[in-house]
Amino acid sequence: MPPSTSCVTGQLRQLIHYHIDNNLLQNALFFSERLAAYDHRSAENAYLLSLCHLRLGDSASAYEYSKAAATKAAHLGCAYVFAQACLSLEKYKDGILVLEKSRGLWGGKNNFGKHTPTSRQPYADAAAISCLLGKLYHSYDNKQRAVSCFEEALKLNPFMWDAFTSLCDMGTSVRVPNIFKMSPEMEALLRVNSQDQSDSQNQTKDATLSSMPDHQGSRPGARPVSIATDAGDPFNNVPSRGFTGGLFGTLGMSQKLNESNPSLTNLPAAGGGCIGPEAMETLTGPSAAIDVTVVASRREPGVVSAYTNEPPQAPVRKTRNLQGLGTDFSADAPKMSRGLISKRTHLKVVEPAEESAATQAVRSTNLGAGISERKRTVSGQVVPRHTSEDPGAPQRRSVRLFNQIRPTISKTTSSVATVGPAPGRELKKARPPISRIIRPNSTTSTVGRQVSGNRKPVPEDTMDVDQKESGSRSWNHTVTAIPVQKSMETDTAKQEDALRYLLSLFKQFGSGYFALSQFQCLDAFQIYSSLPRAQQETPWVMAQMGRALYEQADYAGAERYYKRIRQIAPTRYADMEIYSTILWHLKRETDLAFLAHELVDSSWQSPQAWCVLGNSWSLARDHEQALRCFKRATQLNPKFAYAFTLQGHEHVANEEYDKALVSYRHGMAADKRHYNAWYGVGRVYEKLGNYEKAFAHFLSASVINPTNAVLICCMGTVLEKQKQPRKALEYFSRATDVAPRSALTRFKKARALMAIGDLDSALKELMILKDMAPDEAMVHFLLGRLYKGLREKAAAVRHFTIALNLDPKASHRIKEAIESLEDDEDDDETSMMA
Repeated sequence: MPPSTSCVTGQLRQLIHYHIDNNLLQNALFFSERLAAYDHRSAENAYLLSLCHLRLGDSASAYEYSKAAATKAAHLGCAYVFAQACLSLEKYKDGILVLEKSRGLWGGKNNFGKHTPTSRQPYADAAAISCLLGKLYHSYDNKQRAVSCFEEALKLNPFMWDAFTSLCDMGTSVRVPNIFKMSPEMEALLRVNSQDQSDSQNQTKDATLSSMPDHQGSRPGARPVSIATDAGDPFNNVPSRGFTGGLFGTLGMSQKLNESNPSLTNLPAAGGGCIGPEAMETLTGPSAAIDVTVVASRREPGVVSAYTNEPPQAPVRKTRNLQGLGTDFSADAPKMSRGLISKRTHLKVVEPAEESAATQAVRSTNLGAGISERKRTVSGQVVPRHTSEDPGAPQRRSVRLFNQIRPTISKTTSSVATVGPAPGRELKKARPPISRIIRPNSTTSTVGRQVSGNRKPVPEDTMDVDQKESGSRSWNHTVTAIPVQKSMETDTAKQEDALRYLLSLFKQFGSGYFALSQFQCLDAFQIYSSLPRAQQETPWVMAQMGRALYEQADYAGAERYYKRIRQIAPTRYADMEIYSTILWHLKRETDLAFLAHELVDSSWQSPQAWCVLGNSWSLARDHEQALRCFKRATQLNPKFAYAFTLQGHEHVANEEYDKALVSYRHGMAADKRHYNAWYGVGRVYEKLGNYEKAFAHFLSASVINPTNAVLICCMGTVLEKQKQPRKALEYFSRATDVAPRSALTRFKKARALMAIGDLDSALKELMILKDMAPDEAMVHFLLGRLYKGLREKAAAVRHFTIALNLDPKASHRIKEAIESLEDDEDDDETSMMA
């Protein structure tokens, strides 16, 4: 008979998910191909096959296998995989059309809070798909639709971090506090998920309790009459006769034993009454206080029932070979009458109403064992054996459980009604012929009272068996009184507090990232500095803080953060191109060469490593080698805008302006907000003398990065070259306000003030600049010229001399300036003589 198709596909899918969860993607792909070949019409099978290809990096195959179901909007998983493949293959329009067409499959779907260590949601929800759709629209140059999709994703799930960063990278103005906040929808989902998890845990707990090996399974037609404790053998989870399921199939162990030994089927169960019509007709007692819903359909031999009027019967004991009895033991065991319960006897034999399969197996296989009476209390309950039948065997599961959960409770608070003499008395038994019941972890004391006629006081720190069993029963009763609703509400409140804390933390991250995306570097640095110390020590945060300092031209401060990143995350390659540029500005040729060696050796396929190597060659003034490295970086990642910009800088150094323009424009196409490329184009046009185009590109770069003083200075320089000193002064003043510690901006401002004849203001700027850069030759040269204009010849000569000592290469120009002082003096004398 051929196997069921659904069973075969189910088994194959189980294998696929197993290997995917364990990151064995090649195995998952192999089984996915088998599944697709077995049933090629199923969209679910196509989804699994395309998913394996996508995770293995084969986007083209993922595109092909998911295309049929995705274009028909027949399967959400196929549509999502197809759209991801389209994003990778730059087929943006195809991905957009498929996701928009399948909106009915994912619109309004929200899986927030449903992913736990034990459960997953197989398909993406509306937040994830909206984020992917936004990326497709952004790559398709539809910024308006992209912003709308990213906003929708963040409304559904504020933890959709890449949607937030995409908005920031696009230059969109966002209100961070309105994003990272608890919404009513999140609170409702949290409560629903908490309820679902609570129900799932309760079901799991019930299933665990019902399958515990130290409890008997439920019997058909049985009334719940007692609370289950230790069942006495490791196989009592095998169903008794009349139960057709279980570990051993339809023909259970109990049925086999009954067929092999028919006399055993006449033995009653070892509990309080038999499981039959007699037991079901038993009336419940008025003093019953046990909630039977806790342990429905469970019994244990020897436990007193609160629902029966019959007194407890003695427990099942092992048999041994007796003189005059054969090993067959086919005779029925004598029954105990009610009158014998209160009498002391030397030998008692129990008639169980029904036995589990394992109990019968023990009875049939251990005929040679010696008769060993087990102690029981007045209530008729059996003292559980704490020592295993086999030497060295582990402690029983039920004993372990009750040792963990047993509360301290007095004997008088037992919720089970007892029948018989007063609790202070105990049935006296004959001394066992071979051994005594030994308490665990003890070699001398027995459990409870000694089994002998000599009664001794029981120490206060030891608990009697009745106390243990009644305590465990009381514990079961207490469980039913726990307000589950209150517990669930408390857990929900804790989860809400945790979410609010995370949202507050992510609000700081988001505020810092948004500030840095707007190039408000000082604000970003302060926000990141306010994070907890543990978060500040992470590589991502340190890279952000280093980037903030780098944008402010604080290269020494930025270097400290990137050095720390190399120490704690030596395998991190992101942002290393920025670190190499910092080292380039600091002229750290050895450090830069060592960094390049490390990165290229550890990651030959990393574009960042090739950028670092290119910067190293550039600092060594080998521009051809640097160009090869930057070109290799752009080959590895055609979207790496900074590599194109560095390539353009090298072309400018070689005076290859046409090639430089091509490189810069590639960088602008890769990232429209990459202001460095706009700045590079402006520099090329400035060198070519096209000042209008240069000003336009500098202005575009300044719109992207309004806090960069160098860009503002460049616009002022272009206006200065166009003989517009007053307009240039406006830009130089702005640059000085943006970067008051920048020597370049203050120098250009002083020069513009001198050009318009405001010598007093220029002198103030130059005196500040002299304190900032005392070893700069150009500062002293400009001071000399200023003092020359003020007719202070001595001060002018002094600063010209300092400039000559600091920069001997400019001696010719400085000497000309000194000689011009003498010429001016001669002119003055001639005019006076005239």
